[in-house]
Amino acid sequence: MKLVFAIVHDEDSPRLMAELNKAGFRVTKLNSSGGFLRSGNTTLMIVVEEEKLDEVIELIRKYSSSRQSAINTNVTPSAMGGAYIPYPVEVMVGGATVFVVNVEKFEKM
Repeated sequence: MKLVFAIVHDEDSPRLMAELNKAGFRVTKLNSSGGFLRSGNTTLMIVVEEEKLDEVIELIRKYSSSRQSAINTNVTPSAMGGAYIPYPVEVMVGGATVFVVNVEKFEKM
C-alpha cells in the first residue's frame, strides 16, 4: 500500500477531489499555504494499492495544471528615492507536488 501526498493549488482541488472520488479513491483534505506567494494550497492524502498508484498520479497530473498568473510585488527603484511601487510580475502557479510513501498498516474505522 502507498500513501500519496499531493500538494495542489486551491483552485484545482475541488475538481481533482471530485475526479479522484469518481474513480473510487478516498481523499483526505488538509488546508495549507505556500511559502513563496503565500497562496492557498490544499494537501490531499490518498491511500492506494500499489497497482492503482499510476492511475492516481495520472489524475493528479491531469487536474492540477500549471498556469501563468500576474502578482503585484513591491520594488524599490533607487532612482525614485526608495518609494514602493506595485509592479506586476508573471509567475507560474498551480501544478502539483507529489510525495509517495510506503504504508506499513492502514485501518479504516
